[in-house]
Amino acid sequence: MPSVTDTFIENRVRVQPDDTNNYASAHGGNVVKWMDEVGAMSAMRLAGETCVTARINSLDFEQPIPRGDICVIESYAYATGTSSIRVRLRAFREDPRTGDVEQTTSSYFVFVAVDEEMKPKPVPDLVVETERDRRLEQSALAGERESSD
Repeated sequence: MPSVTDTFIENRVRVQPDDTNNYASAHGGNVVKWMDEVGAMSAMRLAGETCVTARINSLDFEQPIPRGDICVIESYAYATGTSSIRVRLRAFREDPRTGDVEQTTSSYFVFVAVDEEMKPKPVPDLVVETERDRRLEQSALAGERESSD
C-alpha cells in the first residue's frame, strides 16, 4: 500500500509571457491547471489508476507569481474514500536568481479513480508510516479544517 510520502510530487513551471494576465503575473487559471495536473499525478500514484478531478474544496490565492519567476507546485494524497483521494496542493513562487520561495496558493482537491469506461474504481488505503507521513497528513487535515471554517 502506498504511503503519504510515496504520493508526494513537486513540479516546477517557469512563468512565461503567455502564462500571464494584464498585471504581468501568472494567470489564476494557469495556476489552477498546473495544480490540477500535479494533483492528478499524486492521486494516480496512490491509485495505480487513471484519476479525474471531482471537486476543488477550497482555493486561496495569497500572492501573485510574477512573470519570469518559477511556479513550484507541491502535491500529496492525505486521505482516501472508497474511490476518492483527497490531495493537498500548494503553489509557491520561486525567484530563479536567488532561490527565495514564498507560498502563493493553497488548495484541497478530490480526485476519483476511474476505469476505462469512466466508472469509479476502488482505491487502496493510504499508509502513514513515517514521521514525514504524519506531518504531511496532519498539516493537510488541519488546513482543511481551517479552510472550511
